[in-house]
Amino acid sequence: MANTSIGTTVPSHGRFKSFASCEIAGTPLPMFLAVALVTIVAAITRKLPNDMIGGLAVLMLAGMLLSEIGRRIPIFRHIGGPAILCLFVPSALLGYKLMDAVTLKAITTTMQTANLQYLYIACLVAGSILGMNRKILIQGFLKMFVPLLVGTVTAIAAGILVGLLFGYDPKHTFFFIVIPILGGGIGEGILPLSIGYSQITGMAQGHLIATMVPAALIGNVIAILASGILKRFGEKHPAYSGDGVLVRTGEDIALLKEKKDDAALDLRLMGSGLLLGCTLFILGALLASITGIPGPVLMIVAAAVLKVARAIPESMEVGAYQMYKFMSTNLTFAVLVGLGTLFVSWDQLVAAFTPAYFVIVATTVLAMIASGFFVGAWLKMFPVESAIITACHSGLGGTGDVAILSSSNRMGLMPFAQISTRIGGAAMIVLATLLMKWFY
Repeated sequence: MANTSIGTTVPSHGRFKSFASCEIAGTPLPMFLAVALVTIVAAITRKLPNDMIGGLAVLMLAGMLLSEIGRRIPIFRHIGGPAILCLFVPSALLGYKLMDAVTLKAITTTMQTANLQYLYIACLVAGSILGMNRKILIQGFLKMFVPLLVGTVTAIAAGILVGLLFGYDPKHTFFFIVIPILGGGIGEGILPLSIGYSQITGMAQGHLIATMVPAALIGNVIAILASGILKRFGEKHPAYSGDGVLVRTGEDIALLKEKKDDAALDLRLMGSGLLLGCTLFILGALLASITGIPGPVLMIVAAAVLKVARAIPESMEVGAYQMYKFMSTNLTFAVLVGLGTLFVSWDQLVAAFTPAYFVIVATTVLAMIASGFFVGAWLKMFPVESAIITACHSGLGGTGDVAILSSSNRMGLMPFAQISTRIGGAAMIVLATLLMKWFY
């Protein structure tokens, strides 16, 4: 009888080839391990540079590894797994005193002394708004204005009401639960919001981030699950679904044709975009000294006004958008690791996940989605698509939009989703900061 085991084992050279072909966030596994080894040895021997070089190495390695793990876990990857791990794991390591002092010092220097998070915010805000197609921005916003407005008001009312039933102070529910859900994500929303709140109230930014992050994460999960249910509803009741078309007259199809393909990567334009992002951040700081409104919030307003007014050359807008793509692709998870390490208290994070808290967040998101469904029907939109776009108002930025639209198989609605997330989120940050200034 022939030996059936012959040929069933993988040759050693084949196993090595398979190992070498594995990647961690786009980096070949052998190279990732080599880089990680150098960094770990430097930390153990206390030779890790206490500056952005050492800090970025640690943050990027941790962000790449944790995000890759998050992407590989079934189901979890579809509900913001990479972001959740990047925030929670470092927070837990610090909370249980498992992070060494040298690594912590390098991260602290990078995030707080060198203010990496501010550079990240500047590039994200400038690029995300200036990179949008102006015609889609204006006309798309006009189409979505009523559903977004009604959805936002409904979400706020529902969240505060349920919060009252559980004994939550209305101001706390509004500023620290509802607004983080509607703020447009962590990088574009909670970070500038926490800076604004901190400057107004004098509360530590870390405490504010730890208070607001759970609401954004849970809200994103609820929106993803609800969008999947809406997809199934549309399949069973075709009269309510446009199968990816928003307006019953089909006007949105012609509008979406205005969207141009992304321009070819231009390194010089990226330099202009980086300078523009920094300048807008500085402009916000200058205006803050006059108005008393936090600079990061005024930066958002300035970017939107300059975009609508066509005050910035298109080439620089392209550069800002390409810089935004670079930063969001390569530094988002690194920044989240830094936030989780320094600004997210593990004890506060764990304490936030109570049944009452979950019900408040879920009610807020579901009320907004339900209003989008019925208001969309009233405005001659397909209710399923209108509800899904409204759901994106509670997404975790661009990543949340992708997750929400992919769960509903409506990726063609991305331009409208980004209006809901970016412009809707920016409006909520500005509104909340102004109200915080008046009420506190």
